[in-house]
Amino acid sequence: MAEKMVDKVTRIMKDSKNIRNIAICAHIDHGKTTFSDNLLAGAGMMSEDLAGKACVLDFHEDEQERGITIDSASVSMVHDFKGNEFLINLIDTPGHVDFGGDVTRAMRAVDGAIVLVCASEGVMPQTETVLRQALKERVKPVLFINKVDRLIKELQLTPQQMQERFIGIINHVNKLIKDIAPKEYGDKWQVNVQDGTVAFGSAFHNWGLSVPYMQEKGITFKDIIDPYQSGDEEKRKELAKKAPVHEIMLDMVVQHLPNPVEAQLYRIPKIWHGDIESEEGKALKTCDPKGPLFFVITKVVVDPQAGEISAGRLFSGTMKKGAGVYLNRINRPSRIQQIFIYNGAKREIVDNVPCGNIIGVAGVKARPGETVTYEQTEPFEEITHIFEPVITKAIEAKKPSDLPKLIEVLRKVQKEDPTINIEINEETGEHLMSGMGELHLEVIENRIKSEKGVEVQTSPPIVVYRETITKPSEMGIGKSPNKHNHLFFKVAPLEDAVYDQIKKGEIPDGRVKRKDLEFRNKFVDCGWDAKMADNVKDVYNGNVLLDQTRGIVYIGEIMELVLDMFEDVMRVGPIAGEPCTKLKVSLMDAKLHEDAIHRGPAQMYPAVRESIRGAISTASPMMLEPIQTLRFEAPNEYMGEISKLISNKRGQLLDMDQQGALVTVNGKLPVAEMIGMSSELRSATGGRGSSSLVDQTFERLPGELQQKIVKQIRERKGLKTED
Repeated sequence: MAEKMVDKVTRIMKDSKNIRNIAICAHIDHGKTTFSDNLLAGAGMMSEDLAGKACVLDFHEDEQERGITIDSASVSMVHDFKGNEFLINLIDTPGHVDFGGDVTRAMRAVDGAIVLVCASEGVMPQTETVLRQALKERVKPVLFINKVDRLIKELQLTPQQMQERFIGIINHVNKLIKDIAPKEYGDKWQVNVQDGTVAFGSAFHNWGLSVPYMQEKGITFKDIIDPYQSGDEEKRKELAKKAPVHEIMLDMVVQHLPNPVEAQLYRIPKIWHGDIESEEGKALKTCDPKGPLFFVITKVVVDPQAGEISAGRLFSGTMKKGAGVYLNRINRPSRIQQIFIYNGAKREIVDNVPCGNIIGVAGVKARPGETVTYEQTEPFEEITHIFEPVITKAIEAKKPSDLPKLIEVLRKVQKEDPTINIEINEETGEHLMSGMGELHLEVIENRIKSEKGVEVQTSPPIVVYRETITKPSEMGIGKSPNKHNHLFFKVAPLEDAVYDQIKKGEIPDGRVKRKDLEFRNKFVDCGWDAKMADNVKDVYNGNVLLDQTRGIVYIGEIMELVLDMFEDVMRVGPIAGEPCTKLKVSLMDAKLHEDAIHRGPAQMYPAVRESIRGAISTASPMMLEPIQTLRFEAPNEYMGEISKLISNKRGQLLDMDQQGALVTVNGKLPVAEMIGMSSELRSATGGRGSSSLVDQTFERLPGELQQKIVKQIRERKGLKTED
């Protein structure tokens, strides 16, 4: 009797050398889900005739309606390579920038990535973003150039021109890898046609090729071009049988992407900041199934039958059904009720799984980014996203009786998609939902209505601003309500070099538990002296807290309270209650009561808050607004319309490039002016223009708008407006 798929998977997953954990990532509409279908068909998990048309991994209704991937989806499959069986755990990720958070989280779980690039469109802004997300997590890329059929049918290129097009794409990808990857991997991870780390083909027509495969099977460019030029359907199907894309790509994955044992050697020091020489550190680096348990949750799906399913990567130890575990970020014990391995939308239940695999567990109520272990320990580095939420909507239930259900649903939504920021104000009854863009919020709103069954109404979109300062402050003094404790703070603008390193993820966010030479040196490289770098206590949302006090006896006992309140003020700034950014906050001095009972949270919290806010108010505070750099594409005749659209929206035209009948325009626009822009772009270009996000920054809000915007925000939040 044939071996069942689930038995096959559980048999192979015991040998981590035969496992590959990979993600598929690309710009929107470059063909990721179609490509995943082919891999599934090749592994015998779906009919080959449907591959490329069924989009099996888009199993939400809205994904099928819109024709885009919104949620990442996992699947485990078995591939036979030279007589050996390999287990490939694959995650298909979204390409639309609004759902980029899913890509970042998927990268924590995998060791290799197949980057797809459309042959006719080339490397697009989102291709660069997904590469940045992969390399930040030390995930090794390989390249697949998709939609080659378009070069033959639509652009009618000769073999020579096709090769030039491929070389251009490969060079562009290699330049990005060299610029973005850590120094030691920039050259090592270059993709190359000759060694087979580059393949090309058509996922829609189910064929793919790499140079080693062409040499081995004696296939030439003529064999590819002929079926399309002659329009011979049979020849094209023959090509798909001769060079099936799944075989080429899964062979490439097995040969060129690392297994968990190889990958964890260099990935663990980057994503886990515990002691590498400890028992835990050694087990993590060697992917030891007998070592302590380390499981990182990268996605939470709320299933109506099974409840919350937490999917993620098992880095060390063996996950056992019924085991008692500890959630390190929320400091709570829990229990594993069930363990699943993935099979597209289906999940198979198993009893235990060794490390090196991507699995799902039920029973653990936690958010993505949580580190699950048997005993309390150092959790993995937080998963940080490249772009921050910039658009907010107030959301409320149409029927007052649905309010409790709405609060529960919003909490679930935030678990399923941590890039959505949910603020639930129990006092005012206002619920705010912040996301990456209009589409992001629209999708979440529709899911709340259709899948969660709550009728809601939302406000027009509100833009999220940031607060910062322009000069060093005077001393801010904070007194505790009992007058027994005094704290003295100063704030100054954070240096650009440090801020850039935080944004890139080189300087990790989080509280500093102990002295760490590597961490200190990152500040020293940015021009700080070593003594000052040693005083860093917390890095939070692009702000840094330093303890510059000397010889104060009880400072260690109040430090956690100071950090709590520092983070609180950075979340809700003093000008308009918006988050702060680029602040260097220093605790200069403290006068503390010797009796611990007089310096508890009720005394210290107000003192810290008052002191930091007071210091900020003397440092010329101002508002920053979110600015997005967009790339517009449209036929040449709409060039004028696009530049008019940019200038009408307080935008700045950066550059313009004409290639054939198309024009590409790069422009910087304030997010506040961009609401409803996609429909304006469609009407200005007769539906033929498109835009994609290149970058996002916060820049100074023009002086004439500062007061007006602050007043608007304060009114909206019900804060006093006279000051």
